[in-house]
Amino acid sequence: MTPEQFLRDLERKGPPPLLLFAGPEDCLRKKCRAALAAKCLTEEEREQGYVRHDLEEIALGEVLDDARSFSLFAPRRLIWVSSAEAALPRGRSAEEEEDGAAKGGMPEMIAAYAKDPPPGVTLVFDARRWDFEGEDKTRMERLLKFYAAAAVVEFRRLDLRQAQELALELAAARGLKLGRREAELLAAVTAADGMRIETEAEKLALYCAGRAATAADIAALVPDAEESTVFELVDALARRDRRRALDLLDLLVRAGEYLPLALMFLEGVFRMALAAREQKLRTAQDVQGYFQRLGLPMWRSRAEQIHAAASRFTAAQLAAGIEAIFEADSGMKSTRPDDRLVMERFILKLTA
Repeated sequence: MTPEQFLRDLERKGPPPLLLFAGPEDCLRKKCRAALAAKCLTEEEREQGYVRHDLEEIALGEVLDDARSFSLFAPRRLIWVSSAEAALPRGRSAEEEEDGAAKGGMPEMIAAYAKDPPPGVTLVFDARRWDFEGEDKTRMERLLKFYAAAAVVEFRRLDLRQAQELALELAAARGLKLGRREAELLAAVTAADGMRIETEAEKLALYCAGRAATAADIAALVPDAEESTVFELVDALARRDRRRALDLLDLLVRAGEYLPLALMFLEGVFRMALAAREQKLRTAQDVQGYFQRLGLPMWRSRAEQIHAAASRFTAAQLAAGIEAIFEADSGMKSTRPDDRLVMERFILKLTA
């Protein structure tokens, strides 16, 4: 179920006895966890009734035994179990897992618990390490199969529309006046990261002090705002999504960005992505290590973005993009051009 479905069911039916929170999105997880705690326990009950375990430090069997045990001082308990991924068997075949032979048949232990859960206890396994798509997809499928007896809440990464709606919701809760276009900009420059959106909304609420937030405010306060938007632009160009690319250009213009500087940054992305393809760098870690050995600063997030660009474009497309950037740069240096018009022509050429 989605976080929204979970919150609705929690209000109508109360908490299920066994839950799996799965996925990397932390802002909605935080909201669901707070709602679950409020539903399960009163403020007075939380000192004794809110129990935390970590499967990196304790065995799954011990967690289940604790959940079944009677507590004299806490008739109602919420047991939160972090690092749920740690319970999965390692170095065993998929067939063993399916037969329940792996690691003492732990999926069967969970299923047995789910059939006869102790009254007044809500047990939550939390797995935030893996995503539902990409390289983590197979591992996530194993995780969901392992905890098949639990009710699953999926915390998938937000898309841009969901992030925009979250930005509007968080802004309203903080008394921040945020228009839809500004919410879209905030979602884009934070890479649709819910926790970053929450942090930046709090900063903007203090900074704007009752007035409406503008694109310039977002550009001034949000770290790497221009860089994040440029990488979004690279992604849109790779998909030949002309409308999205032009919308992102509009975001840059409204944020007051100097377009020749954005174009220069775009060239750097294309050149590094082309180098990554030529060197056959397979992961973001390979990209980071390669450029660091050349003496170039390369932090993890930028390496991931360059690796994504190298994966989405062919070498020929990257070379053509660099040539188009050179033409656009020359156009910007001609007798007082309209920089936006030059960038629009550049986008039209690459998305043709």
